[in-house]
Amino acid sequence: MIAVPDRLARLLRSNGNAGTQSAADSATLLDSDGFLTATAELAPQLGRDVDDVRAEAATYVREMSATHVPPVVRAWEAWSAWMVRGFQVVINDDDLAKLRELDRDHALIFLISHRSYLDQFSFPPRLARGGISPTFGLGGANLNFFPLGTLARRNGFIPVRRATGDVPVYRLALRALVGHMVASGRNLVWSIEGGRTRTGKLRPPRYGLLRYVTDAVESVQSEQTLAVPVSILFDQLPLHEVKLMAAESRGLPKKPENARWLLSYARGLRHRLGRIYINFGTPVPLYERMVALRAEGLSDRQIVERIALDICHRLNQTTPVTATAAVCVAMLGEDRALTLDEVCATVAPLARYLRARGWPVAGGADLTDRATVSQTLHDLVGSGVLTSYSEGPTTVWGIGEDQHLIVAVYRNSAIHVLVMRAIAELALLAIVRTPGATKRTGWEKALAIRELLKFDFFFAGRDEFADELWNEFSIMTGRSHDPSAPLDTEEAARSLRESDLLVAHLVVRPFVDAYRVVSEELLNLGAGREVDEQTLLRRCLRLGRQWSLQHRITEESVSGEMFSTAVKMARHRGLLDAGAPDVVERREALVSELDDLQRSIGELAQMRRYFATGLRGVTQ
Repeated sequence: MIAVPDRLARLLRSNGNAGTQSAADSATLLDSDGFLTATAELAPQLGRDVDDVRAEAATYVREMSATHVPPVVRAWEAWSAWMVRGFQVVINDDDLAKLRELDRDHALIFLISHRSYLDQFSFPPRLARGGISPTFGLGGANLNFFPLGTLARRNGFIPVRRATGDVPVYRLALRALVGHMVASGRNLVWSIEGGRTRTGKLRPPRYGLLRYVTDAVESVQSEQTLAVPVSILFDQLPLHEVKLMAAESRGLPKKPENARWLLSYARGLRHRLGRIYINFGTPVPLYERMVALRAEGLSDRQIVERIALDICHRLNQTTPVTATAAVCVAMLGEDRALTLDEVCATVAPLARYLRARGWPVAGGADLTDRATVSQTLHDLVGSGVLTSYSEGPTTVWGIGEDQHLIVAVYRNSAIHVLVMRAIAELALLAIVRTPGATKRTGWEKALAIRELLKFDFFFAGRDEFADELWNEFSIMTGRSHDPSAPLDTEEAARSLRESDLLVAHLVVRPFVDAYRVVSEELLNLGAGREVDEQTLLRRCLRLGRQWSLQHRITEESVSGEMFSTAVKMARHRGLLDAGAPDVVERREALVSELDDLQRSIGELAQMRRYFATGLRGVTQ
């Protein structure tokens, strides 16, 4: 039984000054010159009377109106603390102090990585507790149901509809509301979506709200508006939430949220699940950045996209690796039951690699510490993700039945750190496999993989990408790498053969497998047949399931999200254009490219197995 909402429910009958404040804000917006001009320009485009358009827009503005009612805010904070009672929220006090200083004379736009429904219960209350001015959160209208939506609007949450492509007046109202709040210097928070989210899958940034913000910033020439990337990372997510993610990834429809869902979700938060880590990236001064990009001759759309990618890159850079992710990398890499010594031996190379990269570990955990690894294993057993067997002479841990996708969710929270390592491995292997190859051979292979995977990962610009690749070569070969210095086949082979950390099969293979399924179905269509994307996705799910059962591809590749991104890649390459004269040949070329990449990944996985076999001999 949930006790706190009873207290909140009593507050629903009393608005205090909230209704007056919210109504005043709405009236100011609806009477503004900008709103009146925008509706006057839209009305003739829609062939409608301007008063009718203004009345409809006013309805939407009031629907999205939000405020902060002190009694509700206090009760919401208490409820939020109850909702995240299974976690310890970790946030850097020094970072909060810097934000408090900025908050004095800046409007802060917090752009978060969405991991869980618990984001809204863990992050905004910590800002308020840290002395940051109240934020207005823009969230999906799917959560705007009684009593959650009613309470949330009195705690500064603005419900935003998701599918508004055919409702231009709604988009106008949202643009006007966001612009009004930016011009008023309000703090905002929403999920930009870019980065590893929920399932660990990359979602592209959502440009709509950011475009409204940048338009307003440029309109008023606000030099005091900062975009703050925020990484929110969980040791473990609520198990029932992760199970829903896994079901959705298999193509099952998402169930709608309602009061019954909220009660069920809250009841499932009984277990201790570790920590929630909140980290802040370097703020982006929006107006200054826009002026610089406009000086480069970029269009409005390009400016928004560049800013969004910059924010997402900073968000990734500030996302640490958790001990949970490290252990899940080890378990998926071996895919068998392991002793504690074996888990530690498998995690240790990753720990050394992270130190070489200077990449943070969540909570400052020592991944080489047996106690840290042991506690993580026990925590994952407690939530049912892993199993332990203690009847033999030594306890062993393995992935629970039907838990591979869930383990992959946690592993995926760290793949943004490992993707360049995986590409470097494949680049070195290309040098080894190509007679007379030079470093340029590896560079061209790396660029080809970057082009293939650009819808699944945020890559740096070409020059920075090159620097990152040479840095990975340096780490793997053990010597400083001048880009102009040679790298012969023998050194490349030695670097791979002696490496204690090969990750391409863990990081890249699931995406390549998903692409391979889509390319097969496209090839099966032949020439001249129109491509219905929904039908194509259903066919891919069926073929993917078959190939997974045959162990031709990884289980986690059989995902609606993975296939959707593969279809996006194919569309970008013009492979969905049934009328193109050479479409069959280009589809065949993609199949050949992916087959070669799968063979390379398999070869690296075999090297990893040989190394692991030798390692087991040593530890035994």
